Amino acid sequence: MTSVIARSAKSVLHHHHIKHCFSAATRIGVKQCANVRPSVLPQTSITGNIAFVPASLFGTKFSVMGKPKVVFVLGPPGSGKGTQCEKIVKEFGYTHLSAGDLLREERNREGSEYGALIEDNIKNGRIVPVEITCALLENAMNKTIEATGNDRFLIDGFPRNEDNLQGWTKKMADKVEQQFVLFFECSEQQCTDRCLKRGESSGRSDDNAESLKKRFNTYINDTVAIIKHYEELQLVKKIDASAGPDAVFEHVKAIFGEQK
Repeated sequence: MTSVIARSAKSVLHHHHIKHCFSAATRIGVKQCANVRPSVLPQTSITGNIAFVPASLFGTKFSVMGKPKVVFVLGPPGSGKGTQCEKIVKEFGYTHLSAGDLLREERNREGSEYGALIEDNIKNGRIVPVEITCALLENAMNKTIEATGNDRFLIDGFPRNEDNLQGWTKKMADKVEQQFVLFFECSEQQCTDRCLKRGESSGRSDDNAESLKKRFNTYINDTVAIIKHYEELQLVKKIDASAGPDAVFEHVKAIFGEQK
């Protein structure tokens, strides 16, 4: 079986072509550490399906306390990002922030004005507006640092498209130290089988055949270009995720063992 990334050669966009615009809402995937809950988002406005979050939402605590160290974790749906992040947390002490989990938690929060918008994008395999995701990520990092002092983060499932990358660069890039991008590569068929099996017990609205097809299309059309962008910057650590979790983690450990 060919890998998902191999299918995307024609769709890859180089980083110097990245657009300065806010695209229509598209889908993303975040797992927050158990003791950290995202803050209620402040009042924002939504025009069409694009959300505008005030600049005041993005705090300045990072510059006061030092820059947090960030590892982006990317790969197709079902490549084992969440499983490996759990192992990294136990072995190396990082805090795991899953973009998708943060968004699902905000979607389920009583009174959230973004709940319906987030659910529509998740269900249809699109990526949620970057302003909402960046706000949730920064709030979670601030709360973690305040509560535990831990300043090392795995950000799982982000950035997933050009808009995500532009939004992160504009609001967050100068506030963090980007260590590298951990990329799990796996065939579409194997990832699909894993997700369908997970869907038997996960209760996730996107672990079904219809949503998975849309999620893979989004991944191929949007996320692969982001991986190529970081490859050009020599920041990507690629891992074959087709093996079992323990075997994959042996390769993960070698990468993190090299970090200071």
